[in-house]
Amino acid sequence: MAKKEFKAESKRLLEMMINSIYTQREIFLRELISNASDAIDKIYYKALTDDNLVFNKEDYYIKVTADKANRTLTITDSGIGMTQEDLENNLGVIAKSGSLAFKSENEAKDGHNIIGQFGVGFYSAFMVADVVTVTSKALGSDEAFKWESTGTEGYTIEPCEKDSVGTEIVLKIKENTEDDQYDEYLEEYRLKAIIKKYSDFIRYPIKMDIKGQRPKEGTENEFEEYQEEQTVNSMVPIWRKNKDELTNEDYENFYAEKRYGFDKPLKHVHIKADGAVVYNAIMFIPENTPFDYYTKEYEKGLELYSNGVLIMDKCGDLLPDYFSFVKGMVDSEDLSLNISREMLQHDRQLTMIAKNIKSKIKSALQSLLKEERENYEKFYQAFGRQLKFGVYNDYGQHKDVLQDLLLFHSSKEKKLVTLDEYVSRMPEDQKYIYYASGESIERIEKLPQTEMVADKGYEILYFTDDVDEFAIKMLMTYKEKEFKSVSSGDLGIEPDADDKPSEAEEGENKELFESMSGILGGKVKSVRASKRLKSHPVCLTAEGDLTIEMEKILKAMPNGQDVKADKVLEINMNHEVFKSLKDAHQGDQEKLALYTNLLYNQALLIEGLPVSDPVEFTNDICKIMV
Repeated sequence: MAKKEFKAESKRLLEMMINSIYTQREIFLRELISNASDAIDKIYYKALTDDNLVFNKEDYYIKVTADKANRTLTITDSGIGMTQEDLENNLGVIAKSGSLAFKSENEAKDGHNIIGQFGVGFYSAFMVADVVTVTSKALGSDEAFKWESTGTEGYTIEPCEKDSVGTEIVLKIKENTEDDQYDEYLEEYRLKAIIKKYSDFIRYPIKMDIKGQRPKEGTENEFEEYQEEQTVNSMVPIWRKNKDELTNEDYENFYAEKRYGFDKPLKHVHIKADGAVVYNAIMFIPENTPFDYYTKEYEKGLELYSNGVLIMDKCGDLLPDYFSFVKGMVDSEDLSLNISREMLQHDRQLTMIAKNIKSKIKSALQSLLKEERENYEKFYQAFGRQLKFGVYNDYGQHKDVLQDLLLFHSSKEKKLVTLDEYVSRMPEDQKYIYYASGESIERIEKLPQTEMVADKGYEILYFTDDVDEFAIKMLMTYKEKEFKSVSSGDLGIEPDADDKPSEAEEGENKELFESMSGILGGKVKSVRASKRLKSHPVCLTAEGDLTIEMEKILKAMPNGQDVKADKVLEINMNHEVFKSLKDAHQGDQEKLALYTNLLYNQALLIEGLPVSDPVEFTNDICKIMV
């Protein structure tokens, strides 16, 4: 019997297949089971147009059998089988897809879709096997044939005996090496795990002979081993069931079974799309943050199935970064696969699915916010930071998607509020959405800069996350209302007549402020009379886009950016301290320098900024005590 050689291009492709294309060896079993399922599907297709052929689903199955003694793994199916010509065409020419050709011929018929690319995924078997033997008997044929190959060297085809229609694939598993343990593909527990992972939702039963123990008949403490054929796949995926059939407990069990998290999901989204692209999806919004969520090790993505077969553990292209916390899966019959089920073409279908998913996730979050506020706040506690990063990233191009999902602590409500809730309460005379930034709510409430805004009765949003102010700068406005920091140079509020220094007073003290500015020697852009302070003697404000809080955050970053806000030292002319400043300016320049430095350092401490020279600062305090 002469050995036939693969064509040159096929031989090269086989080498790539074995060494490069598949990233995990275990998927060989997924490929062979999928091909077996496709073979059964073909009989179903035939039965649609052949009145003499009755398709009884209970008669069809796939069986996986391991023989440790002989180091063989056998995959048997009761599908349509192959003739000698089929074996030659489908297995003799790599990348010739029998299933794909069959699908093209029958694409007008209704029924199960065929996704197999027999002739490509089939060769993944050589990643774990030295020899692959295929014995097949085609439907309607009295003859059976055996195809055998050791890999790139070529293959043989010869007649053989086989009683039943279908295909049997026998893999002679490789011997272990120092680096690779091939024995695992002969272990019952490992084979079951691979089947559950990749092929659990194949529509036909996948059977194995499972070993167990039971009490020996007639004894109390003696046990005997037995073997029983069991179906190891569930066959019916939850996402193909009608939503009306499913309960919250069903979804929670699925979440746990798929190990999406150890928590319970706050909300699930079940999609059955039958439009331009057909797909099913179940997605979950978790309650808790994964331990590695805010690290570079975290990998986003949804499980991606093609007609019930897992092709990607995590398809990152299905989720935008700002929704990377979402867990779940997508199953589509429309996805284009090339070379293998593991390599997905990033085509129009995938883009359309991703766009629809993004919209559904946003709607689910809005529903959670509106109808289950407490649960939304739990979610926001865990993942709100990611939404704010989403507003900031990519130059704010996602802000319209995310702005209505943001929450910030309110000075008036003493709880988290949306931007819409804030704007709906704004008095007619209020021009801006006011905010204050700081390390904590407690510290922000004590900031001198909040006095004037609070006295006007205006609500203030408290920003305690380092990304908050950067996100708001990118947002710029909300419902045509501009954001304004309470520490900005111009608050857009006219102070009361009693608090506002007159032009004459400012003119009289111009030299004092210039002297103080000179003493600080460039540490501040200027010193001026404050129009915002009431009970506090001093504060720092900022001019320009960079605020003091943003300066602190940027300086704390690993690259230690040397950025500085344009700081202004504001002095309360109605405070008793100001009289001491005036007296010192008129008669004691040394004391004026002492007071100026003390007030500047005091303002730094209020802002949570470090004092440049703590020793000098403590010495200055001592000087005013003696």
